Amino acid sequence: MLASSAVLRRQQFLIRSLGGYSYHSHQTRMQEVKSMGGNNLEADAENILRAITPTLDPRKHKGQAGKVAVIGGCREYTGAPYFAAISALKIGADLSHVFCTKDAAPVIKGYSPELIVHPILEESYSVRDEDKRTISSKVLAEVDKWMERFDCLVVGPGLGRDPFLLDIVSEILKHARKSNVPIVVDGDGLFLVTSSLDLVSGYPLAVLTPNVNEYKRLVQNVLGCEVNDEDAHEQLLNLAKQIGGVTILRKGKSDLISDGETVKSVSIYGSPRRCGGQGDILSGSVAVFVSWARQLILASDGNFTSSPRNPTVLGCIAASALLRKAASLAFKNNKRSTLTGDIIECLGTSLEDICPVH
Repeated sequence: MLASSAVLRRQQFLIRSLGGYSYHSHQTRMQEVKSMGGNNLEADAENILRAITPTLDPRKHKGQAGKVAVIGGCREYTGAPYFAAISALKIGADLSHVFCTKDAAPVIKGYSPELIVHPILEESYSVRDEDKRTISSKVLAEVDKWMERFDCLVVGPGLGRDPFLLDIVSEILKHARKSNVPIVVDGDGLFLVTSSLDLVSGYPLAVLTPNVNEYKRLVQNVLGCEVNDEDAHEQLLNLAKQIGGVTILRKGKSDLISDGETVKSVSIYGSPRRCGGQGDILSGSVAVFVSWARQLILASDGNFTSSPRNPTVLGCIAASALLRKAASLAFKNNKRSTLTGDIIECLGTSLEDICPVH
């Protein structure tokens, strides 16, 4: 009874704090937004973060707090998959895997023994044309052995743009969809799906996290126009709807989040320091919070009645808020010398400040 009451209270809070607006009435709503300065789009991010972060329970076993996999990492880029994977652990996921190329694996393993590294991806330079089909099948078979264990995939950090590698990742995305596994697409993963939208189109458990340039390419490709910052909320809403209801987290001065039915903004002040790698922290963070939000909704036995009833929107709001808090704290401590690693080290403290363990 007590557990049921706690779940009900969290549901009621989310209903109050995450009320979005339907796409069918968005024109009327947009007029209301403009007349009110857009304040009703600002998510109650810290309270949402508290609501979906699970309590630490000694009765739980390893894996119940989240199992995340990062698909990325090649010869040139080893830092990005590490940042995404270690951020997931720092927030509270129990296990974090990295599926990368053989060249990248020793480097990523050297960064941290906490990560489970699978050196199975291949690039064109190391594969003969006549062997590509066989190798591709072996890679997919290896990934499939693990797929059902994951609560979320992060696809793209440090992936690179090798054609053979991207072909393999395309198949991994298809298999993830069949397994109903949430997918966070970032970095070079966005390069892939922007040119092959069918990989994510119509999949409600897909999250795209574009930066300014990646968002511009998405808008041009899907809507056939340029980015319109004056009607940013409406354009994002339309973009997400056109891609079939995927959730898009548009990174910027304020992060905007839409699934084609709802638009929310997170404007918590972060840091003026724009060191590379913060997007990788965000993608790993989104993966954890999406998995936690999804667990919360599934545990409600169909009684979760918030509008929208979407774990990807909840996860994006929580991740955006936490990264901004951590970046602010890191900048306070390090000023101009702030690096991505400094922000990662502030994730735990920032989460504790918002959502204390006790």
